Amino acid sequence: MIALLLFVPFLIMLVLSVPIGIALGLASTIALLVSGSVNPTYIAQGLVTSIDSFPLMAVPFFVLAGDLMGHGGLSKRLLNVGNVIFGRYAGGLAIIAVVTCMFFAAISGSGPATVAAVGAIMMPAMARDGYRPPFTGGLIASAGSLGVIIPPSIPMVIYSTSANVSVTKMFMAGVVPGMLIGLALILYAWFQARREGITGTIENHDLGSILRTIWEAKWALMVPVLILGGIYGGVFTPTEASAVGVIYGLIVGLFVYRELKLKDLYHIFAASALTSATIMLIVGAATIFGRVLTIEQIPVMMADAITHWVSSPLAILLLINGFLLIIGTFMETLAAIIILTPILLPVAMAAGVDPVHFGIIMIANLAIGMVTPPVGVNLFVASRVGETPLEQVVRAALPFLAVMLLVLAAITYIPALSLTLPALFGL
Repeated sequence: MIALLLFVPFLIMLVLSVPIGIALGLASTIALLVSGSVNPTYIAQGLVTSIDSFPLMAVPFFVLAGDLMGHGGLSKRLLNVGNVIFGRYAGGLAIIAVVTCMFFAAISGSGPATVAAVGAIMMPAMARDGYRPPFTGGLIASAGSLGVIIPPSIPMVIYSTSANVSVTKMFMAGVVPGMLIGLALILYAWFQARREGITGTIENHDLGSILRTIWEAKWALMVPVLILGGIYGGVFTPTEASAVGVIYGLIVGLFVYRELKLKDLYHIFAASALTSATIMLIVGAATIFGRVLTIEQIPVMMADAITHWVSSPLAILLLINGFLLIIGTFMETLAAIIILTPILLPVAMAAGVDPVHFGIIMIANLAIGMVTPPVGVNLFVASRVGETPLEQVVRAALPFLAVMLLVLAAITYIPALSLTLPALFGL
């Protein structure tokens, strides 16, 4: 009964386009008022205590760091490096787009931010080079999903808090899967560009020009080294790394590249604050939703039911993947992680799946959800930035989705892809 009171109002409000944070909070309130299991003041307390977490402090800092670096000229210099290295090859600009998304993912930790920052520069350039705008939109929307897989990743921070696992270990586990997805997208983009007869640039850069471009972009290339090297080297925690990223982005944008102006800071801070506030509201409301599920022992009952009817670990993982792919098409990533982790993690662990490996599986599934309508946020951003009809971008993204699903299968059934790197570092 309580499960119905939670999920039915929540789904109705989603259909009515109620913001997901509000829908989660109202559904939890209805369920608690009817059940009477706890005092309604628990909702207000939960909104505060759920975000009173040291690891969660990394979220607003990573959001701000990504905004500062996007406006400070770092993404443009990353593109210049990609151009001198890959521009001469068939499909060179497509390869550059994916590689830049991978680098920017290690800066922003956000899928939509990666699509917006890279798409604003790459889409006009690719159109001039003969790429079809829908193809470009589908490519960058798909590659932008790497923003939540390649560390540092905001969804990884949220999952680590929900599943009580190490943020550092999650970050390290995401490196190889993120690189595999990026490589798969590069291979398909290269193949498709060759099939359509799109050649590379005529200009052939010598070693000197390549080294000069890399040297000019050294401050941008240092970002992943600084943030991830500091975390993995034990110099600072992921939360401290996010604050370091803000300071680094501010200094480089203002005083090194000088593309960040003091008058721009107000708008950047305001946009970052709005994004962070939205995320925190979703986190708080979704945490209450998840706690209501736990109080009513719904996750335990669902885990028992699934393991009773399905005994094969391979079949359980297949069911979980299918369920997450469906959920990802209509639920926001952070809310899905907080709500579904307490439900699905016990099922996965009963099947012998490591919690860190399961976290990568969950995030990879939900990353694919960013490129699937109706809530494929990367598709909307790519459509808006590239001024291309949404339905055309969706159709062009389908082959990239197929490629990502193939890599997802490998990530799911080959745990070593996620767990080897953390094990090498003794995590």
